[in-house]
Amino acid sequence: MQLTEHRNENQLFIRRADAESISIIDREFRASVLLNATRVDESFAPRRVEELDQSAIARIFALEPDVVLLGTGSRAVFPPQHVLAEFLRRGVGLETMDNAAVARTFNVLVGEGRNAVAAFLLPG
Repeated sequence: MQLTEHRNENQLFIRRADAESISIIDREFRASVLLNATRVDESFAPRRVEELDQSAIARIFALEPDVVLLGTGSRAVFPPQHVLAEFLRRGVGLETMDNAAVARTFNVLVGEGRNAVAAFLLPG
């Protein structure tokens, strides 16, 4: 049986991710980014979970996600309680993972047509 991958050309996908950078389609990013299936926000400022403030949270919610995948580098680092509480209050799922796991999960969810947002916290 031959398997052929068919990607929606109107959707973004993550080709590679590690603790220092990610590649979205054919473009590499070394600074934090926020993305959904159709848009990349390069002005997403937080580099560590401790830097997730109301402004950053508002930018995430502006994309109206059903689920948010938070990439925190080489390992999962959970955000402060006030951040978790804001997601719970709004009824939006928040999953914290290492960057590579976020990339894989994002690609699957977006491929299924789910309204996922990925927030990658990168050092650059």
